[in-house]
Amino acid sequence: MEARDHELKRDLAATLHARGELGPEYESALIESFLEKVEQRLDTTMDRRVRRHLAEQQVTAARDPRSARSPSAAGTASGFGERFGFGIVSLVLAVPLSAIGVANAGIEGLVVAWMGIVGVNAVHAARNGGLFRQRERREAREASDWQDRGM
Repeated sequence: MEARDHELKRDLAATLHARGELGPEYESALIESFLEKVEQRLDTTMDRRVRRHLAEQQVTAARDPRSARSPSAAGTASGFGERFGFGIVSLVLAVPLSAIGVANAGIEGLVVAWMGIVGVNAVHAARNGGLFRQRERREAREASDWQDRGM
């Protein structure tokens, strides 16, 4: 990573130096050339991320065929669609449950209803690997992208 960063810094310094020598009439060509180098580096990084993501999906599918049912799962047993749907259903059901709780037991019934809603959502989130572990896996994967050889 440091070698590539050093290389980009050196290229930027050379571009700025060339601009100083050649003048502003060559500025757009010099900037375009430098941006092409940056774009190539980003393309390489994105290609590496996509390959890693696909490999992780294949490994996950090979280990647990049930997790392959959702293409957005990426290592979890639940994709975005399932989580989003569960959240929507929870909110839709929260309205009548809140009304029933208030009608039958007052504010205590409302609190009990919402504790149940929160509890069900917490269990669902924990069952699907939890948000913190998903974030840790994503951050580790992104950090390793920049540490790979050739970066």
